[in-house]
Amino acid sequence: MIIGAGGAGKSTLAMKMAEITQLPLTHLDKVFWQSNWQEPDKKWWSQKVAELASKESWILDGNYGGTMDIRLAKADTVIFMDYPSWIKVWRVLKRFWQNRNKSRPDMPEDCPEQIDWPFIVYVANYNKSRKPGIMKKLANLRPDQKAIILKNDKQTRAFIQTLTQTYAKS
Repeated sequence: MIIGAGGAGKSTLAMKMAEITQLPLTHLDKVFWQSNWQEPDKKWWSQKVAELASKESWILDGNYGGTMDIRLAKADTVIFMDYPSWIKVWRVLKRFWQNRNKSRPDMPEDCPEQIDWPFIVYVANYNKSRKPGIMKKLANLRPDQKAIILKNDKQTRAFIQTLTQTYAKS
């Protein structure tokens, strides 16, 4: 389970992890967003996340606080991309520029990249508004669960390197 604010690098890490581990990857944004940025029914969404999380193995990339507990109950590992706010805001702006007028690979085809001021504020304030609750959830994981907190690209590269070495041996 990979969580963190927009621009932290969740989808990029998820794709690298799926490539290395061969575990099935689901970008939650791609499932959540319906045609032209329409939100799904909340009951349907919760059921869909429960279905995805009940599979034997998976990588689920995305926040979605309303379904986080469903995923936490089933995850063996939670990766929190805890990057500084300025990096996340920069990456969100860069991502918008690079993908303007088209959809990203981790999004539905008919959801072209967009950005607005409330989203930028959400990303900028994520560490103050959302991080405390996430840290509390991570502190309450079961003994059989593992939390990995990645704070920068250097730590993320080291994590990927370790994962690569681990899977090369198996």
